[in-house]
Parts: sequence; C-alpha cells; structure tokens
Amino acid sequence: MNYSPKFALLGLTLAMSACTVLQTDKVDYKSAAVKAPTLEVPPDLTQLAKNTRYNTPGAAVTASSFQIGQTTAQVAPTATASLGDVRIERAGNTRWLVVSRPADKLWEPVKEFWQDNGFLLAMDQQSLGIMETDWAENRAKIPQDFVRATLGKVFDSLYSTGERDKFRTRLERGADGSTEIFISHRGMIEVYDSKEEDRTVWQPRAADPELEAEFLRRLMVKLGVSQEQSKALVAAGVTKVTTQVTTQGGQPVIQLADGFDRAWRRVGLSLDRTNFTVEDRDRSKGIYFVRYVAPNADKAEPGFLSKLFSRSKPDAKPQKYRVSVVAVDNAATVSVQNADGTAANPADAQRIIKVLAEDLK
Repeated sequence: MNYSPKFALLGLTLAMSACTVLQTDKVDYKSAAVKAPTLEVPPDLTQLAKNTRYNTPGAAVTASSFQIGQTTAQVAPTATASLGDVRIERAGNTRWLVVSRPADKLWEPVKEFWQDNGFLLAMDQQSLGIMETDWAENRAKIPQDFVRATLGKVFDSLYSTGERDKFRTRLERGADGSTEIFISHRGMIEVYDSKEEDRTVWQPRAADPELEAEFLRRLMVKLGVSQEQSKALVAAGVTKVTTQVTTQGGQPVIQLADGFDRAWRRVGLSLDRTNFTVEDRDRSKGIYFVRYVAPNADKAEPGFLSKLFSRSKPDAKPQKYRVSVVAVDNAATVSVQNADGTAANPADAQRIIKVLAEDLK
C-alpha cells in the first residue's frame, strides 16, 4: 500500500516507526465518506437504470416477488444460528441473514445502517430489492504510527490505503413472510502501471468474505442483536460445499451438491461479487438475467485525467445472458444461456462458468 506524502514525512516516519499504535477495529469507512475521492471504475461495475423487459405487464411486480407461492425442493441442512427473529445461515464462505420481518419494514433500517457506517448509496431501488454503496476507503487499514497519530488530524486526506470497497445489499422475500438479506463486497486496488512508478491505475481485487461477514454481524446489531451475541452467531457453524465443473450436452455447467434454495442463494451472491450486473431474477424459473463484461487481465483501468485525454478505443459493451439454476432432488446444475434462452456460445459459457466456479468454491 502507498501512503502520502512520501518524502516530507519519510525521515520522521522511519524515526518513529517503533511507536506504532495497533488498530483494533476492522473497518472504518466513516472518516472516508467525505475525504475519499470518487473512484473511476471499470465498465459495468456501476449500475444501469432498471430494465423492465422482464416485468409482468399490469400491476407492479418486484423481482423478489416471483418466488412467492413456488414449490421449493427439500434441501440439505445449512449451518444456522438464530436469536429472536434474526438468524444467520452459512454454506462455505457464503453467509446471509434471515429475518422474520417483511422486506418493506426492513428497507429503511438497512438503508440507515449503511449511512450510519459512513457510506453514500449509489443505488437505491426498493422495487428490485437492491441497494449499493458508493466506493469508499477503509481507513482502519492505515497504520496508526506516531506520525499518523500526531499529524493525522491535520493531513488526514493525504493518507490513503490505495484500496476502495463497495457493498451491495439484496433483500429477497420468503414465502413465509420472512426476508433474506445478502451482502456482497467488491474491491479495487491502486497499482503502478510502469517501472518508473510515475502513474497509478485502479484494478479489481478479490471479494473479501470476511468483510461481508463483519457487515452482516453489524447489521444484526442494528436489528436488535447484542454485540457479543452477534459475534458468537457469525463465528458459529461451517459447512462443506461441493462444486464441480463438468459438461452436459456439449455445454459447460457447474454441479452443486445443494437443493434449489441454497444453490439459488449461493449463485446469486456469487453473481453480486463478480463482474456481473443482475438486471432481474425469476426465482420460480431459477433464472438470473445478467449483463457481463469479461475483464481484460492485461489492461488496467486509467485514472480520470488519462481517460479525459486518451483517444483509445471504447471498451467492449456488456453482453446479456441468463444464468440458470436447475435442481433435482438435493443437487443443482448451473448453466449459461443467451438472453433469448438458447444455449450460449461454448467459449463464452466456459468463461462465465469458470468465474462463477472460482467464487462458489
């Protein structure tokens, strides 16, 4: 990680390096809410306006309402810990909350939760059950050395972790009137793009399941669980997950040792974490309608000024696909289709399946 200013404080920093103060809190986005600059992000990491092509004509319909009245398959037990009307479930590194309250009663408390934790909301669409924060910096990662503790209040904006985070929250209604709450993380990191180290660019970094778990824990506290109880509930229970990539009918697929409910949740959270934009979902048919841009590993994202004066060709446009989840008994198959429901090009399907399989492990 790079810290500024590099030269003016270098000597003093080295002299006082032994006086490091340990940072005890895992996250601190409040101090970055105003100071952190807006991050220029790669294409398709921001949301487009809601696409209504998949809505049912007539009365207003939300994506999450499709699941009401569906027949659910019997599923294998999931690690569960509960307190009052709030419980947390876990499958591998996937966690989510189940709250015995209607979604419309939870929307405002969840919105307040993110604002209380120092975030601005870049997306707030209750009709889709999705809210998403702006990019923010976790100031808790900045070492609290003597110089930082002494001069930080004066030069606080000059210190940076070189990382930014954003979080998506998705609320889905259950047939029994409960609400499932999913939190997914996306991260970016600032790196040098030349040997001379005279310019930096932003690149995606891996999602952090532990950050997701920490914010789920904090949300539990917001919903009435004590600090001590929330820590115990988040730490409890780990279940093994089985993921296998194979081929069916000449198409690559993922096989999960899960019934429909758990497979649906895991795939949805994986789509949120990775380079997909979920435009809509139909749980009764097991389909996510997504947009996807394959990341270019050889191309870093330039900063604002570089974009302003660059004459490079525009980035590839996102493509629309369907991600299908089909379950038989206690096993599920995940496949990729074109937007019209036909089989996707095998090469495209293989690329998307690989991205999902890596996250579903």
